[in-house]
Amino acid sequence: MATTQRAVVTGASGKLGRFVVEHLVESGYEVVGTDRVAPAPGSPGDFTVADLTDLGQVIELLSGVDEGRAADAVVHLSAIPAPGMATNAATFRNNVPSTYNVLRAAQVVGIRNVVTASSETVLGLPFDVPPPYLPVDEEYDVLPQSTYSLGKSLEEEMAKHFTRWDPALKVAALRFSNVMRPEDYARFPSWQDDVEARRWNLWGYIDGRDGAQAVRRALEADFTGFEAFVIANEDTVMDRPSADLAAEVFPDVPLRRPLVGRETLLSIDKARRILNYAPTHSWQHHA
Repeated sequence: MATTQRAVVTGASGKLGRFVVEHLVESGYEVVGTDRVAPAPGSPGDFTVADLTDLGQVIELLSGVDEGRAADAVVHLSAIPAPGMATNAATFRNNVPSTYNVLRAAQVVGIRNVVTASSETVLGLPFDVPPPYLPVDEEYDVLPQSTYSLGKSLEEEMAKHFTRWDPALKVAALRFSNVMRPEDYARFPSWQDDVEARRWNLWGYIDGRDGAQAVRRALEADFTGFEAFVIANEDTVMDRPSADLAAEVFPDVPLRRPLVGRETLLSIDKARRILNYAPTHSWQHHA
């Protein structure tokens, strides 16, 4: 991997974005972050404020502000990041056009390496209707249950067609689980006596550092076309074995295979196979 790769990271000031920028800079990338809010002083990489709902600003951002060098890749993390943080209409109006603008700007500039943040919600969260099987994976059709998730589903669909129009384009949609910082792990013991507290996402999570690793591996993966990947840590937020959780809360949901220990019920097998993704941070052994 050349160390001169220039990557634009949208949502650079966000919870995951800060991990991604730091990790990419440490990995030798030249990073230009963008967000509506500037990062903390001393943050790594360059930064430009941009409104992604304005296609012209996105094209300028990717092609190089002030006649700078165009980006080689774009990591699109910017979004209203969850249901309920804004009205449904505002969430849709911000997220879906912004993703279109990133994909369209990449097409105009000639960027053929795009990583975009999708969401575990497209798998059917909060699983009021049980999933078709466990562990869940990328093999069944998306099941959006909120406007936020509907938007993410449509963003994935757009990406599929952009890659159909340009067979040389690669778009990796990373279906991130609930992003955690190391300081968030202090809350995990409070969930252990209530199996229902985190059933809504099958007791999953993603350490921000492993989320950043997944982004880098997606950038460096050798494929073209569109691929979606579930990105979670390899364990759950619970002390109990995953087979016990599944039997108690989803007794009628079939298992595709035996569950081992505390393994995640958000399958990361595809990410392991294609991206060589290998999470290294667990809430039980965090540092």
